[in-house]
Amino acid sequence: MSYTFTEDTSVLYRWIRDEVELESTIKRGKRGIAARRVQEWLSLNGFSLVIDGDYGRVTEMTVAEFQHYNGLNETGEVNDATWRVFVRRMLDVLRRPDEVPDRFDAAMLKAAERHLAVHPRETGGQNMGPWVRLYMKGNEGHSWPWCAGFTTFLMEQASEITGKDMPMEGSFSCDWLAANAKAKGTLVPEHDAGPNTVPPGSLFLVRRTSTDWTHTGLVVEAGRDLFKTIEGNTNDEGSREGYEVCARRRGYGSKDFIIFPE
Repeated sequence: MSYTFTEDTSVLYRWIRDEVELESTIKRGKRGIAARRVQEWLSLNGFSLVIDGDYGRVTEMTVAEFQHYNGLNETGEVNDATWRVFVRRMLDVLRRPDEVPDRFDAAMLKAAERHLAVHPRETGGQNMGPWVRLYMKGNEGHSWPWCAGFTTFLMEQASEITGKDMPMEGSFSCDWLAANAKAKGTLVPEHDAGPNTVPPGSLFLVRRTSTDWTHTGLVVEAGRDLFKTIEGNTNDEGSREGYEVCARRRGYGSKDFIIFPE
């Protein structure tokens, strides 16, 4: 199974296929996760409505409006053509790129830039929605903060497109990532961090105590006084419980870093 595909999505992991493949037409009267996915993708595409898992008249009318806007047959039912438009941005980040960097950290950065370009975000509640489930192996909800899941997903994609082994095992836990990097000798502490020691494609970790890290993301560029990032489950305030993938600038205070040496 795979985190990327070239032509056929059947190679993807099951939990990824659940988000991008349509098993059958979804229409009025449908209840449960299938109806909820339609409502989620409507909201993510700018047609917001209540996400309650009940495909009623409001959902039907909103689907028809979405279809009209996108030049599709206005049936109010979700068939393959409508579904492909729903999920096109997710398919964009799952499709293998034509040009593949040689370095693992460069491949990480390329993957992160592709995700940032389509603006993944939560919908339907805290740590909820298709993008969260993509990064968290089908899991979602209050107990599933997804910043480490996002960076792990990038690592998995970088490993596949470069053909290189994962430099470390991924995790949903920032503490586990830090402990693993310490054991491998790839953790750069704050006092040693800077443009000469933290290359693009490294990870940063927000440190609360010497044994507790609360947030992580990717370093895009390290300068003398600040570094640029792409990170998940954050927002413009830099919260560790935000709602989107975004680009930010951060200072070095209370930050440690994980590097991926070749």
